Amino acid sequence: MKKKSQLSRFAAYYKPHLHLFIIDMTCALIIAAVDVVYPLYSKIALEQYLPNGQFQAFFAVVIAFFIAHAARAVLEYVVTAIGHYLGVLMEADMRRDLFSHLQKLSFRFYDKSRTGVLMARVTHDLFEITELAHHGPEDVFISVLTFLGAFVVMLTIEWRLALVLMVSVPVMIVVTIMLRKRMNDASRKVKEGLAGVNASIESSISGMRVAKAFNNEEYEIDKFNTGNGIYVRSRRRYYTVMGQFMASLEFFTSILKVVVLGVGGYMIMKNRMDMTALLIFTMYVASFTSPIRKLAMFAETYVMGMTGFRRFEELMDTEPEIEDAPGANPLKDVRGGIEFDHVSFAYDQDQTVLRDVSLTITPGHTVALVGPSGGGKTTISHLLPRFYDPSAGAVRIDGQDLKRVTMRSVRENIGIVQQDVFLFADTVRENIRYGRTDATDEEIVAAAKAAEIHDDIMAMPDGYDTVVGERGATLSGGQKQRVSIARIFLKNPPILILDEATSALDSVTEARITASLERLSAGRTTIVIAHRLSTIRNADEIIVIDDGIIKERGTHDALVAQNGEYARLHTAQAGN
Repeated sequence: MKKKSQLSRFAAYYKPHLHLFIIDMTCALIIAAVDVVYPLYSKIALEQYLPNGQFQAFFAVVIAFFIAHAARAVLEYVVTAIGHYLGVLMEADMRRDLFSHLQKLSFRFYDKSRTGVLMARVTHDLFEITELAHHGPEDVFISVLTFLGAFVVMLTIEWRLALVLMVSVPVMIVVTIMLRKRMNDASRKVKEGLAGVNASIESSISGMRVAKAFNNEEYEIDKFNTGNGIYVRSRRRYYTVMGQFMASLEFFTSILKVVVLGVGGYMIMKNRMDMTALLIFTMYVASFTSPIRKLAMFAETYVMGMTGFRRFEELMDTEPEIEDAPGANPLKDVRGGIEFDHVSFAYDQDQTVLRDVSLTITPGHTVALVGPSGGGKTTISHLLPRFYDPSAGAVRIDGQDLKRVTMRSVRENIGIVQQDVFLFADTVRENIRYGRTDATDEEIVAAAKAAEIHDDIMAMPDGYDTVVGERGATLSGGQKQRVSIARIFLKNPPILILDEATSALDSVTEARITASLERLSAGRTTIVIAHRLSTIRNADEIIVIDDGIIKERGTHDALVAQNGEYARLHTAQAGN
């Protein structure tokens, strides 16, 4: 797709809706034909039928054009309704493709991207494409046909006067080309400014509780006003350039009438043209300049639409860093054996997180990762479901390199419970069902009972149909955590990752959730990341990670006996 030109890629979105496009363009062709033919037959009626007393023929022409213009009005309705619908369908197709592509991009892409900017790309940037998709081919098609048709007819009326008009066309083309580039640049700045405003709004709303807690509402308003001011200035610049463009075009199109009046009057004085011919010629001047005006208005639509499409292309051309290898096979009959073979990883060149880590986990065993923050524990949990790929070494499940199996099959066999639980602004039922989207209501209830959240749900106003609010705002921390655990019970994966799953909870809630997690972990290969050592005493193996390397490993009792780093952590927490 990258090898295609921008216009080719844009035109490809017409293909699924070609029937609507053909209807739209056929109607546009008839409209253009009526506009071109009307002045010509008016000339015939005025020059031949009326002077020669052919009144029947004259009124036949009048009636024919009455019917033609009535039909033209119907066709205008079709063009407007069908054409805009075509544009909406194309916009929806692009948004679908863009959203699907965003699902394929890796964590590293989202690490560097702002949510508000991406939202602007998916929504507002594609909005003008509806107008471009509809008005683009139609306006160009009608305008070119009308322009050429009017010019040909004017040549037949008075070729010398027609050639005088054509002299102005190259000048208008040069002005259009010069100003169009400036409009492109200004339009890009407008979209960047709007994306900044969206990002500011998204960030401020998401962090509203923090802003209020620190009494920083005025600071947030100032930040927003700064971004809003950038958008206003970029928009003003765009309208300044557009104003210059429209003023120049208006001057050239309007001056044509003066040229026709002056040159035509001179030719009448010299008996080279009669009054009727000048009258009809003047009517064709409107047909001659109308397409130019329409193309000028289209220039703005084109600039805004193609700027949005260009930003659409930029995202579509962003390659996923992590993809299935050609011929990758699904991971089947997973037992849960895990191996990190001399794995190193860096988020960027200057930030090495893991250094030559080797680790083997027996199926069904529980391994706990402990150590100071930033040591590499969570990175290990991100490499296993292949959110990132290691910089060196290999990660294997049941002896199969994750790079040689499909990502979907890997993630289907891994369940993750994190400290920061994300719940969708939907019902409790649908948030649990997210663990397996085809689950029945009975299976959802069974998963909730296993996670010890069923009684809490039944006490809610609408039970399982209770809407949890944005990010689960109406639930307590423990309730959100148990809903996320219910998801994993429903998913029923052979491998489990518990990333600080209880660290933010009080001791009573932690005890309840720990009991749920112990039931969840039974018979599964489990990686536990924890700061509270009391929650991992019974792990089959505890691994101490610091500065990206494994410092110690063994059971709780063995590590305490070593009197090393783990023993110091244990003593410090026991003292608290």
